[in-house]
Amino acid sequence: MRQPFRFSIAFQSNKTPAEYQALAGLVDAYPFDVVSVYNDLLFQPALGPLILMAQRLRHAQIGFAALNPYTLHPLEIAGQAAVLDMVSGGRSYLGLVRGSWLDRVGIEGKKSFQTLREATLLVKHLLARDPAPFEGQIFQLAADSTLNYTPLRPDVPIMIGTWGKLTSRMAGEIANEIKIGGSSNPAMVGVLQTEIAAGEAKAGRKAGTVGICLGAVTVVDEDREAARALVRREAALYLPVVAELDPTLQDPEWLQRIQEAASRQDYEYISRQISDDLLDKFAFAGNPRDIIRQVENIIESGASRVEFGTPHGLNPEVGIRLLGEKVLPHFKP
Repeated sequence: MRQPFRFSIAFQSNKTPAEYQALAGLVDAYPFDVVSVYNDLLFQPALGPLILMAQRLRHAQIGFAALNPYTLHPLEIAGQAAVLDMVSGGRSYLGLVRGSWLDRVGIEGKKSFQTLREATLLVKHLLARDPAPFEGQIFQLAADSTLNYTPLRPDVPIMIGTWGKLTSRMAGEIANEIKIGGSSNPAMVGVLQTEIAAGEAKAGRKAGTVGICLGAVTVVDEDREAARALVRREAALYLPVVAELDPTLQDPEWLQRIQEAASRQDYEYISRQISDDLLDKFAFAGNPRDIIRQVENIIESGASRVEFGTPHGLNPEVGIRLLGEKVLPHFKP
């Protein structure tokens, strides 16, 4: 079962209310299927921007990319998901992830697999207003502890962010989608697709029930070289972390060099170590023709969604317009 391919655009939660409303109006002019807002540590909670944008978006699905069960209890996650679903008229999705940089706030992130699994199941349990007790290793809920309001939908689509095989298999059992964040590498789809399929089979679900999204930093501009130069600087900040998660890369010496450079915050050195081929595996960068080529390869890999991440362009509004007017029409005539 091959899912229809979808196009998504994502925003950081560092803008003003007026900026979010303006961006939503701009995005709504184009056939984007999904709009996401990040919920990264030390940025604004994503719920506020999502509510503001949902009121200006007429068609796109909208959701969190993503919440984590360490800084937010599943009870609160379920509540936020329910509110956004009401505001959007049933067009929301919920992204869940282990979370990054938790050590900065003294959170160890122990038992991450079990915590993420139980959080997903407990959110589903709460939204369904199931009166049975929830008895997990990490989370518990007493019998008859149902929400004191009725969610618009008893089940919202759940995306789990992961690069890992074990979590992908779990997502195959209980989620709707996985997202490989910080990757534009089509080869990663094949790496995790087998695990998802195993999870689907274990749960008695049809093959292809769970989609795969690739999402990464995006800069598109008619000035190809300027766009790729900016992305190199952006990618230098996160590449030392995500590159080691990609098993298709076979250069441990290169990885060691950039991680050592990151430890001394020499990001200029890292940017010079990113070849064109590597850049295409971790970002969407260049002119519209470059982005089209990258997306075509991702579609061929079997993915079901691509997410164009911030900052979108040398000028964000110009980047969004180029995606909407030059890239999307190639796939959605």
